[in-house]
Amino acid sequence: MTSRGPTNRQARLIRLTAFAAITLMLAVMGCGSARAENPEISRRRAAERGDFSNDEIKDGFFKIALNAELQFGAPADRVRKFDEPVRIFVASQGQPDRAPEIASIVADIRAHVNHLDVAITSDKKAANFFVTLVAERDIKKVIRARYGSGKAARIQQSLNPQCLSGIGKDRRYRIRRAEVILPVDAGEFTFYDCAYEELLQALGAINDDRSVPWTMFNDDVQMGFFDVYDQYLLNILYDPRVRAGMTKAEVNGLLPKVLPTVRVWINSANPARHADGREAPNTQGENGPLLRSTDAQTADPGPTSDSRALAADSSQTRKSIQ
Repeated sequence: MTSRGPTNRQARLIRLTAFAAITLMLAVMGCGSARAENPEISRRRAAERGDFSNDEIKDGFFKIALNAELQFGAPADRVRKFDEPVRIFVASQGQPDRAPEIASIVADIRAHVNHLDVAITSDKKAANFFVTLVAERDIKKVIRARYGSGKAARIQQSLNPQCLSGIGKDRRYRIRRAEVILPVDAGEFTFYDCAYEELLQALGAINDDRSVPWTMFNDDVQMGFFDVYDQYLLNILYDPRVRAGMTKAEVNGLLPKVLPTVRVWINSANPARHADGREAPNTQGENGPLLRSTDAQTADPGPTSDSRALAADSSQTRKSIQ
């Protein structure tokens, strides 16, 4: 007795059925992989303030972008920023692997900061910004290996960081290299809180100041997302008219022209939200998220480097070194 195989039509039906089943399974897997926002972040988003006066924005910019808490080089109240494309290389050395989250955070920053060319790269040689993801227990060891025992001791003594970011600038105050070290296993909220602040501080918003109540760059604030107030600060910083090396007086003279264009950008980049958190149609409102993380800027070799270190735990203060 011989068995008979399916006809051509039957075979096609079998293949189509199998393909449909695989497609459905992938679709279900894709839906399941969508990450719900951390409840702590959602709560802070809902309570975020979104409108600020010019004076409130200016005050925060001068305190956050022109100062630094701890400086390895000669103190200088100047604008520090990248003036070239920022390419970020991520080295994942701990579990869980949070490299995908870093990519999402970088995309979020790119979407909310005008004139900032920032992206992830897989080419380490092409990178000028390096993110190292490690286990929380290895933070101190990585800091010592990266910055040497002398500077590491100063960082630990002054800042006791749970997360760290550092920038290296040239004599014209252009950031030429940035580094961020983040713990991957300290909890989801802590990770996002650290990651946003460290990445943004390594872009040039390098100071912490408790007198600015709306910023993530305040030791008493933890948010975990890119808030509207800090979007103002970063958009002023990366406006082409604000150049690396400028003084407070020089920036202040530009702000009457810079602020109106920044407001237009912020309004378009942050659609208003309903009270239940759903996005409303685009309006002219000034809504968006308020966040906070931690940071430590440490220096690239040489006399013109900035450093800063902060603690991500809310029980610790967050400091900056330059």
